[in-house]
Amino acid sequence: MRNLISLCLFLMLGTALFAQDRVKWNFSYNPGTQEVQMKATISDGWHLYSQHISNTIGPVPTSFTFTENANIKFEGEVKEPKAIHEYDENFEAALDFFKNEVVFTRKISKPKSGEVIKGYVTFMVCNEVMCLPPVDIDFTITIP
Repeated sequence: MRNLISLCLFLMLGTALFAQDRVKWNFSYNPGTQEVQMKATISDGWHLYSQHISNTIGPVPTSFTFTENANIKFEGEVKEPKAIHEYDENFEAALDFFKNEVVFTRKISKPKSGEVIKGYVTFMVCNEVMCLPPVDIDFTITIP
């Protein structure tokens, strides 16, 4: 019984690590636009879902959670470019998602040098035949 539980835990961890392999994240701050940028590079054949999924039976939408910091003032919500709107065989519905690469942004009002922004992104990826479970990736961005 203990071996069966260990095997199940190993498979769940392996699947989560596999999902993290399909999307590489880069988190940065752009002083020119005063925006935090969250760039996802998506492996060929896979797609990452939009933040704006209206399908109640569908995938987990991409979401960003920022840790409270009294010295950081965000202006508005996280923005994303126009998503691909196509029929998704996995959920049998037309959904919004991204392929190859996408940059999400969030504006900051007058950030101070040296301030640190922390948080995590929750996301899910699918290909034409399967989906991987959602995972959380922590991030830390230092204002230059």
